[in-house]
Amino acid sequence: MSANLARSIIQTLRQHGFQGYLVGGCVRDLLLKRQPADYDVATSATPAQVMEIFPDTYAVGAQFGVVLVPLPESQREAYTQNAPPKSNALEVATFRSDLGYSDGRHPDEVRFSQDPREDVARRDFTINGMMLDPVSGEVLDFVGGQRDLNAGIIRAIGDPACRFAEDKLRMLRAVRFAARFDYTIEAETLAAIQRLAPEIQVVSRERVRDELTRMLTEGHASRAFLLLDETSLLKEVLPEISAMKGVQQPPEFHPEGNVFVHTLLLLENLPEPCPSTLAWGALLHDVGKPATFRVAPDRIRFDGHVEVGVKMAEEVCERLRFSNHDTTQVLALVDNHMRFGHVTRMKESTLQKFLRLPGFDEHLALHRADSLASHRNLSTYEFLLKKLTEIPPEKIRPAALITGDDLIAAGYHPGPRFREILEAVEDLQLEGRLLSRDAAFEFVKSAFPIPAATPEG
Repeated sequence: MSANLARSIIQTLRQHGFQGYLVGGCVRDLLLKRQPADYDVATSATPAQVMEIFPDTYAVGAQFGVVLVPLPESQREAYTQNAPPKSNALEVATFRSDLGYSDGRHPDEVRFSQDPREDVARRDFTINGMMLDPVSGEVLDFVGGQRDLNAGIIRAIGDPACRFAEDKLRMLRAVRFAARFDYTIEAETLAAIQRLAPEIQVVSRERVRDELTRMLTEGHASRAFLLLDETSLLKEVLPEISAMKGVQQPPEFHPEGNVFVHTLLLLENLPEPCPSTLAWGALLHDVGKPATFRVAPDRIRFDGHVEVGVKMAEEVCERLRFSNHDTTQVLALVDNHMRFGHVTRMKESTLQKFLRLPGFDEHLALHRADSLASHRNLSTYEFLLKKLTEIPPEKIRPAALITGDDLIAAGYHPGPRFREILEAVEDLQLEGRLLSRDAAFEFVKSAFPIPAATPEG
């Protein structure tokens, strides 16, 4: 439907005497025979003229020539049943040239243009700098985008240093596109990134986080992080991951090599699509190893690397402004990844509590990827899959036999002891040794008798 909306907008613009083309990533994807995530339109019409032609338009960035044209209201309700709401509108941007980028992101001044060549010259990479007439199929390529698309090259338009000075985030985008399409970063573009990498620090942490998340979840995370390292961006945005390079591991457990190599191999084994919290948990699961590395008489050891790793992962999440929900899950993944080595020896109650960790499917996926990136033994993974099949969900999370209110009604005084009592009852319930409320009370009275009153005097 977005493609149809884009074609309709372009045809309407032309009926009013203006130029109109598809532009940017959607053109690239169409030429690669991929389904575009969204469609953008570029036009010679000014924002005011676009808003006059399309009465429901939203002026989301009119000062930069960008307005949002929604789907006609008569079609909107039916369409939203099958597509996300944001797909109900398209960005329409006026041809423009940008003058100065004092903040390294937004142009100081925008000059609208009638020439699509001027509009393309301000864009980031040649493969994103083409325009397409959706009616005739004609491609307007003023920057050699088709050539680079065919050759598998990420090349900045014009002077790479100028393009990156305009928006420093483009350095990370170059890496992401190169990883996603398995392309090579052109020599001058690569050299400019390596030289300007420290300037990525001026980009907002949220924008950096979002770009890194895309790298981690688009299915080419390992190559993305190799390129981040090659471009010198890794030590700027995630020095904790850069520190993993060359940190050796005991070969009997990690024949694959050092911590950095292991982490990249793990990323290759993540599921697709991959939740962002799982991807970040995977990236950070061994982040505490460099700080805890030591060579003991028997072998290399990383004593306390989980505890250290949780603290370091928390610092990363805070620095990159993760939500509280995502931070909690990422830290849980780091905190629990070593527990899988003990599951076959766990008491039934302990195992069932482990299985009901929030988002346990992510914990299990991380363990599988971790195993495939090291010893490749999936017996624990298969053991847990079997357990999850055998144990009904209501048994993993049974209704409590007794509560704190029940203890108070029975004469117990509220206090820290309540937790001990309730946990003991739950453990026996999970192990199948307490099956009823009456049996639970009998156990409590026997194991936790109410203390006799102390005489006053």
